[in-house]
Amino acid sequence: MLLNPRQQEAVRAITGPVLVLAGAGSGKTRVITEKIAHLITRCGYPAKHIAAVTFTNKAAKEMKERVGQTLGREYTRGLTVSTFHTLGLTIIKKEVTQLNMKAGFSLFDDQDSLALLNALTEPELDGDKELLKRLQHKIGQWKNAMLLPDQALAQAQTDDDKLFAEFYRRYQQNMRACNALDFDDLILLPTLLLRTNEAVRQRWQQKFQYLLVDEYQDTNTSQYELVRLLVGDQANFTVVGDDDQSIYSWRGAQPQNLALLQRDFPQLQVIKLEQNYRSHGRILKAANILIENNPHVFEKKLFSEMEYGVPLRVIYGRNEEHEAERVVAEIVRRRFLERTPYSQFALLYRGNHQARIFEKALIANRIPYRMTGGQSFFARAEIKDMMAYLRLLVNPTDDTAFIRIINCPKRGIGPNTVERIGELAHELHTGLLEAANHQALKTRLGAREFQSVQYFCQLIQRCARRCDHQPEAASALFDLLKTIGYEEWLYETSPSVSAAEMRWKNINELMRWVSDMLKGDAEHEPLSLADTVAKLCLRDMMSRQEEAEQGDQVQLMTLHASKGLEFPHVFMVGMEEGLLPHQSSIDENMVEEERRLAYVGITRAQQSLTFTMAKERRQYGDTLRPEPSRFLFELPQDDLEWEEQTIATEAQQEQTRLSGIALLRKAMED
Repeated sequence: MLLNPRQQEAVRAITGPVLVLAGAGSGKTRVITEKIAHLITRCGYPAKHIAAVTFTNKAAKEMKERVGQTLGREYTRGLTVSTFHTLGLTIIKKEVTQLNMKAGFSLFDDQDSLALLNALTEPELDGDKELLKRLQHKIGQWKNAMLLPDQALAQAQTDDDKLFAEFYRRYQQNMRACNALDFDDLILLPTLLLRTNEAVRQRWQQKFQYLLVDEYQDTNTSQYELVRLLVGDQANFTVVGDDDQSIYSWRGAQPQNLALLQRDFPQLQVIKLEQNYRSHGRILKAANILIENNPHVFEKKLFSEMEYGVPLRVIYGRNEEHEAERVVAEIVRRRFLERTPYSQFALLYRGNHQARIFEKALIANRIPYRMTGGQSFFARAEIKDMMAYLRLLVNPTDDTAFIRIINCPKRGIGPNTVERIGELAHELHTGLLEAANHQALKTRLGAREFQSVQYFCQLIQRCARRCDHQPEAASALFDLLKTIGYEEWLYETSPSVSAAEMRWKNINELMRWVSDMLKGDAEHEPLSLADTVAKLCLRDMMSRQEEAEQGDQVQLMTLHASKGLEFPHVFMVGMEEGLLPHQSSIDENMVEEERRLAYVGITRAQQSLTFTMAKERRQYGDTLRPEPSRFLFELPQDDLEWEEQTIATEAQQEQTRLSGIALLRKAMED
């Protein structure tokens, strides 16, 4: 398909700063892909001097594949297509000495960070999970705003903020002592380094002579600053964004960063992509009219050359169970009458807690479904165990990893022994592994405990030495697995043989990844074990099981998770005041972002869009009668088909539901 005039303009604009204001379904990924190809083939930019940055591993992988298909692999060698955090990790690894860090640093995920905060604040917070979560979130906010502990303390207004800033200081000191970084450090550290070190800044500006950034409305303060520092005075960059789809303020996203571009780059060229290739005209009209209720820095209006389409429907359930039953009945009806595959239906909701009742209805009717947001591969206990072994092998000061595996599989080392090691580590100002290997520990432990600890230390040291020799690293890791008897331990401790088999299969899958990354291939150079572990940790933190959709299944997901996707038939469920917009957003006067969230949901639909709600809903033991969402009344009413609000008796409704689904089921089975 040929590019339309505005898309062509966006591809060819290569001098100076460019903002592509890309509406939903306007083909922005293709524009970015074509622009990279244009820079390489028509403008003479070597691929190694171009960087394209986005927010998810899945988006980065798709972009890289598209560029490879367009140009051929030989033209894209050296091209950087990555997430913000992967780019930050790349800079940190190259500039590790400038950052006064040691190579082989560990990456802490949310659970690791939370465990460390729990240990550091035990006297004050006493393990209060809610306070620890608030503290973790606050530290993330400070880092995203590029505030270091001293600055956070100076700006603290309340006693709680002052206490949290002190915890932040302890946390950062401990992270540095462990030679560890958390997720937010991957942006904060390179940004501060580029800001304060001119030689480093010039080196990276020369490295990336053209920068492209996708989903720019989702950038936070530190990401915006990182982009500004990378592009420098030349300011040859293209950012692609849509302020109407900014739905991540709770992660620190600043949609006003789009407006800041005009302040910081007065010569900014703004190109609007308003032609939508996804949705019927009636759906786009509803989306446009809804979002007009929000203020805009840049005005835009989506249009489509597709047919106008069927009316948008609003249907009621007597209660939440009946709402779910009606949605399922509609899916079964269309499956039977129109032979519509299940995979063409999506159920979108504001919060994950809404999914359970729809799952129950789908299961009852034997309808296959996939719910986005299941347990991550890297969140499985056996994978976290193996990742802890790998982390300790490359970073002997990773105390979180040490604590996880010192007695895994069980080797007779209990909490008291670990506490004695911790005391010695504190006295010696060392990590736990070094303290565990110190002869002074012998006088503090029984002979059997000391022998078990020494065996563990020697096991790690022997394997680490073998892993330092690149060709031997993979076999050293497989030998480690055999030596510790992890497979046997899984069969002893798993609830069933099938569960043990699945867990061992997961371990083998992880080890296959590690082995492949250590060896490299035609497109990727071999990695050291330290780089392999860093990439795996980042993959865990970034993707959390970003899997391709499988099979013919109804899709269930939150509105946030639906961003970037499209489905022929969409049900937006729970369209009620208190759910969408969420009550906390109403209370905090944050309805504009909720409206953007509704806009995202509407613009996922290609052919049909149905809104559903319950007339009664149970909450905390009470029965509520919620009002329809205000957003429904902001839509063009002549394009909305509101269901007749007369409600039949419960017995009539139940009989209708059961007989309708039974007839459709029987017809399908015949």
